[in-house]
Amino acid sequence: MKMLKINDNVPEASAIGLGCMRIAGLDGSKAVRELVEASMEAGINFFDHADIYGGGEAESRFGEILTPELRSRMVIQTKCAIRPGICYDFSKEHILESVDGSLRRLGTDYIDILLLHRPDALMEPEEVAEAFDILKKAGKVRAFGVSNHNSMQIELLNSCLAEPLCVNQIQYSVAHCPTIDAGLNVNICNDAGCSRDGSVIEYCRLKKMTIQAWSPFLYGMFEGVYIGNEKFPELNRVMDRLAEEYQVTPNAIAVAWIMRHPAHIQTIVGSTNAQRVRDVCKASDIRLTREEWYEMYLAAGKKLP
Repeated sequence: MKMLKINDNVPEASAIGLGCMRIAGLDGSKAVRELVEASMEAGINFFDHADIYGGGEAESRFGEILTPELRSRMVIQTKCAIRPGICYDFSKEHILESVDGSLRRLGTDYIDILLLHRPDALMEPEEVAEAFDILKKAGKVRAFGVSNHNSMQIELLNSCLAEPLCVNQIQYSVAHCPTIDAGLNVNICNDAGCSRDGSVIEYCRLKKMTIQAWSPFLYGMFEGVYIGNEKFPELNRVMDRLAEEYQVTPNAIAVAWIMRHPAHIQTIVGSTNAQRVRDVCKASDIRLTREEWYEMYLAAGKKLP
């Protein structure tokens, strides 16, 4: 498994992480333990949570199986700031309360990385900075990042923080990569050329931030899985061929496409199927050629100028 250095205060993290949003739906602690152990045997040490996953149940279920020995070998990330019925909340009080709740549910003394989960239009960066300082000094959080933020939102936050944000988690796959589309259609009057995120990939590379890709197998905003989907016949034909050539599954090829980008994007896989996680981890050993990468991009229905 390839490893990434996300932050100096955090241990090296696996280039493929397990997204824990769905573990609350597993049948008992034994199933959660088996999934976590299978993931770690495949090379994963990075586990991605959020306080809203399963209404907090995902963190609680994970905490039930978390021993001191397991914790010592993990990098745990969680998120806060989405409030059901309220929307988004970057207030100092909410951030501090959310972290305490996550620590209690996870059964751990500290979180390696805390992300702010989607932008808050009422954000006061000075207040976020106060919360982060308190959490850092108390040893509750080692590093901080964001999810689904654009370049200037990150810049505004960084202007007040004691140390810069180290992660931006965005939706990203071969079938959903508007930031790639915009970069390839510069100076072209078409929809693909519209930059909706402020060149966030280039910005994160300049700022040495790790980009994390969520929903690597989905297209659109939760519209569905593109693998095996009749809406993407050419893409699946290409992926099936590459899967046979590399002797892996199409899921691994989908992740290999993400990992091929020189930004060293970390992929968050949300499967609760242990064998599928093992299969996906084989992507770490694959480096698609430039020709294969662009072939998949075009097969997804994209056009180049």
